[in-house]
Order: sequence, then C-alpha cells, then structure tokens
Amino acid sequence: MKQKIKIAVIGGTGKSGKYLVKQLIEQGFQIKILLRNPDNFSIESNLVETVVGNVTDYDSVYTLLKDCQAVVSTLGLGITASEPTIFSQASTNVLQAMNVLHITRYIVTTGLNVDAPLDKKSPKVVFATNWMKENYPLSTANKQSEYELLEASTIDWTLVRLPLIEQTDESFETNVSLEDCLGDKISATDLAHFIIAQLSDRTFVGKSPFISNI
Repeated sequence: MKQKIKIAVIGGTGKSGKYLVKQLIEQGFQIKILLRNPDNFSIESNLVETVVGNVTDYDSVYTLLKDCQAVVSTLGLGITASEPTIFSQASTNVLQAMNVLHITRYIVTTGLNVDAPLDKKSPKVVFATNWMKENYPLSTANKQSEYELLEASTIDWTLVRLPLIEQTDESFETNVSLEDCLGDKISATDLAHFIIAQLSDRTFVGKSPFISNI
C-alpha cells in the first residue's frame, strides 16, 4: 500500500474542518492541526499532532507545516470573529512557509462570492455575491485578495468555492463546476471527501471550482 502523506490542517475545529479531520483520520492520514483554542479540540488519535498557535503568526504556521507534504485550510472567521483580513494573512504565511519547506500542495476553501476569470455565475449566485460584498465588504474583499495571492504564487493550489455548509454525515449527489454554483448547500462530509480527493487528483490544480449538492 502506498504510504499516505502527512497533512497540515488549518481550521480543523470549524463547521467543515471537523468533518475533514474525521475523514482524514478514518482514511489513515497523519495530520497536524493548528489550534488557536486547544480546549475546543477533543479528538485523541495517534494519527493526530496538534500545534497551538495562530494562523496570523508565521512561526506558528511554519511549525505546523514542518514535516508535512500538503496543506489544507477550511479557515473561517470563527465564533469569536477574527479580523476580516485573516484569510490573506493566513495564505501569506502559508505560502511563505511552503516555499521555505518545499511543500507544493495547498487546498483552501472559500465562499461562492469570490470571482474568477472563468465564471458564468447565474443571477442567483451574482445576487448572493453582491449581497456579501455589500454586507461583509472587508472579509469578502479579503477573500478575493487571498485568491489573487494564490494566483500569483508558484505552488499547486486549489481554491474550493462553497455555498452554505450543511453539517451532516450524509452524502448526496455532488456537482463540481468552474463556472457556477448549481446548488444552495454542500454536505460537510461530501466537502471532506472532495478535499481529500484533491490531494492526489490534479484536475483542479491552479483552479477555483464550485462544489455543491444538487
């Protein structure tokens, strides 16, 4: 059996991150998780290593990524909301550490409000995008800045754009598109499976797919 790589996980206690961690463990991956609040993490497994720190601190990110072969971020603003610039700060630190440590694979989740050149967003998705820009201008602009950072980098990135995340163990039919988000929600379990598949699938390297249940 091919030896599985070690994955650095950011956002592993969030509403989609905890499902990702569960699936990574079930599939036998070794993982290192960055924890801002370690009291929120109760999983005990010999496959899991924790690093206490903040994604906005470069040294914490470097420690997290050391000895890993890929990085996955399901970072959100959190219950105690982080600064709206956290997304670009996180990816700036991750990209810098990846270059130093010679790690090439980075998979990031973001909202459907991020725009990309191949987009043919439906009126419904355009409306949702504009609503986010009007009501959450700072974090929405910062997520766009994160996309631009990835585009300008030389690493193998994939930015997964999402509708509403449904916290469920159930799986449903899933659509993936580079042009439009065809569904209103995505199962956190289906999202986890998709992210894990991207660790070895190069179809969406350097791309920004929408994923949704239909």
